Formats: sequence, structure tokens, C-alpha cells
Amino acid sequence: MKDSKLIEFPQPENVVAAAEHVQSALESRSIAIGAAKGIIYSLIGTLGSLIGDPDLPNHLLSGYQDALELAYEVQAKIQAHEQSSK
Repeated sequence: MKDSKLIEFPQPENVVAAAEHVQSALESRSIAIGAAKGIIYSLIGTLGSLIGDPDLPNHLLSGYQDALELAYEVQAKIQAHEQSSK
């Protein structure tokens, strides 16, 4: 049985890969804008919660901060794409 105080945090590389996948799908137009927007919105919210978690191990913090920066960049691209398609 696991100790209830042990928290498993996702690896930053996996979170970065998720943002990169959305970015790639957006660039190839293989994802709907609304879907990309929802995924990135969720990713940003999750990363914000993880970064603010006092139990977050220090070795994961910079990786999550990098992933959050990438997610914001993808969000800006989504917004630019929305503006250009109007």
C-alpha cells in the first residue's frame, strides 16, 4: 500500500511533449482550434497548480517552468491563428 503522502508528479519531459504535440498538430492543421485551445488551457492550469505545490521537488520546478513557458507560446500561436482566420 502506498503512503498517502507520496505524490507522483509527471515528468516535465512528458508535459513538454504534450505542448509540442498540440503545437505540431496546430501547425499541420490536424487539430481543431477549440480542441487545441482547451488542451493548452488545461495544461497551463495544471502546470500552475504543480508549480505552486509546496510538495513539488526542486528538481522538477525548472522543468515545469519551461513547460509552462512553452504552453504560453502555443497559446499565443492559437490566438494568432484565431485572429488570422477571422
